Amino acid sequence: MPGSRTVPTPAEYQAYKDRFNNWGRWDAHDRYGTLNHITPEVRRHAAALVNAGRSISLANPLATAAVLPGARNTQPAEHRMNIGSGGCGDYIGVSYHGFVNTHIDALCHIFTEDGRLYGGRPSSDVTIDGARANAIDAWREGIVTRGVLYDVARHRGVYYVTAQEPVHWWELEHIAKAQGVEPQAGDAVLVRMGAPAFWAANPEFGPAWQAPGLHASALEFLFGHDAALLGWDLMEAPGQEEYRAHALPIHSIAIPYMGLPLLDNANFEELAVACSGAGRWEFMVTIAPLVVIGGTGSPVNPIALL
Repeated sequence: MPGSRTVPTPAEYQAYKDRFNNWGRWDAHDRYGTLNHITPEVRRHAAALVNAGRSISLANPLATAAVLPGARNTQPAEHRMNIGSGGCGDYIGVSYHGFVNTHIDALCHIFTEDGRLYGGRPSSDVTIDGARANAIDAWREGIVTRGVLYDVARHRGVYYVTAQEPVHWWELEHIAKAQGVEPQAGDAVLVRMGAPAFWAANPEFGPAWQAPGLHASALEFLFGHDAALLGWDLMEAPGQEEYRAHALPIHSIAIPYMGLPLLDNANFEELAVACSGAGRWEFMVTIAPLVVIGGTGSPVNPIALL
């Protein structure tokens, strides 16, 4: 980890593309990115953390217009019922990327500014029929690892983080120490910033990508500790213009350069209560993406097991 606790300059942010580049780190045809940090030993350690036998969902409900009306839900999920005389069925349609539905991003979701995918593959590998490389179906065996909740809202004693005080890498270090957790390779780093309280207090806030959240400096922490994935309730603090990022600042580095999956729009409220009550912030977490051949990600219902 760097010694200087300063906000990265635009030049330092641009240097992340080389400093945190994992292309070829595992092999030329790698499809897993930082999920390679999840070894069998990491999974066994995660399983050993389950002692209370409690499972907690980390997902929000799919946001139909009835569940979540308003400006943030610009493409409501569709849920249609088919009811017959002898039974029933239903149909679900969801555009899951965005700032509402809980989902995981595949490594084909974001390109580099010069049109490449993680590993240097051309963005032309993503076609109208699906992605031929780095698609979500590569992770059909699921993700099982140690999860660590970094409860920023609790640490600060606030309901939610603000735009004036984004979350930097050194605050994640402080929280780990305060919670008695040592960051380990293969961790699912789960950052609670108080999304439900923020959106309740700011129901008409927009555009959603300007909401407060994790600063791009957090990439230092994620790379420095060999994190397997990042999950968050709010996402990254704005910085596209300042850092000349072609997409959101953390997305632009984490997915195409680091190969770091992102678990977006998670809900950590029940988990935060459970962790605080038990005095522990580490647990086993499982994420099972849908097997969408060529998909850019998947809606998911992550499960924490304590």
